[in-house]
Amino acid sequence: MSELEALLLGVVQGLTEFLPISSSGHLIIVPWLQSYTFLQENPEFNKTFDVALHAGTLVAAVAYFRVEVVALIRGFLQAARQRAVKTQEQRLSIAIAIGTVPAVIAGALGSDFIDEHLGEPWMIAIQLIVFGALLGWADKMPQRRNLEETGVRDGWLVGLAQVLALAPGTSRSGITITAGRYLGLDRDAAARFSFLLLIPAVAGATVYKAYESIQEGLPDGVAGPMIVGTIAAAVSGYWAISFLLRLVRTTSYRPFVLYRYAAGAAILLIIATGLRPATF
Repeated sequence: MSELEALLLGVVQGLTEFLPISSSGHLIIVPWLQSYTFLQENPEFNKTFDVALHAGTLVAAVAYFRVEVVALIRGFLQAARQRAVKTQEQRLSIAIAIGTVPAVIAGALGSDFIDEHLGEPWMIAIQLIVFGALLGWADKMPQRRNLEETGVRDGWLVGLAQVLALAPGTSRSGITITAGRYLGLDRDAAARFSFLLLIPAVAGATVYKAYESIQEGLPDGVAGPMIVGTIAAAVSGYWAISFLLRLVRTTSYRPFVLYRYAAGAAILLIIATGLRPATF
């Protein structure tokens, strides 16, 4: 892998992890369009590179929400020590902790099935369209509550929705924002809750996958691309968070819904015309 390819994939990861358009789907589709097979042919590096890109987006989220992260950790520890939830920070921290559980369990139990049976380009195209439609539908719901009004029930339901994002093309941020909007959170709150929910889930997955990658070893000459990809994911991810939060204060999620429709239709058209195969 060259540094230029790593840069491209890092930017794709950073943007699409936070914009509700599916990072895992785009990380499959971009190489598919380029007939780029290095990651497919080097699965041990593919896992490690994926860890590096997610570490970059984790850095972006923690850096952007550093004040909130400190407050939530403090709230969680206080709630655990008191064995009671008394403040808004404590309630939100517990909601995020509970929302993390379903995806962790599903990811641990279903990772092999996901790797073997999901993630083909034609599947990604359909999921971009279907879950784009769900996002558009949920975004028409009334904006009744802000982030301070989220509770344990919200965390559990959004966490259950996050399980669907294990399939490439769904979008982790997309499905959690969809669930948040369906539950009546305003657009800003749905996005912020989604991004805060990402932090413990990605942190845990990154540590686990990093351990696996160290055990399996790496090909020669990949340190440079990994560093480039990580930095690119962090910088573009930070920008994506800032951009999305500014955007949804003045408009809806409709631009992302339209993008998902267009991207899904374009992939299906490319397959139908024979320009690229339906599978990787």
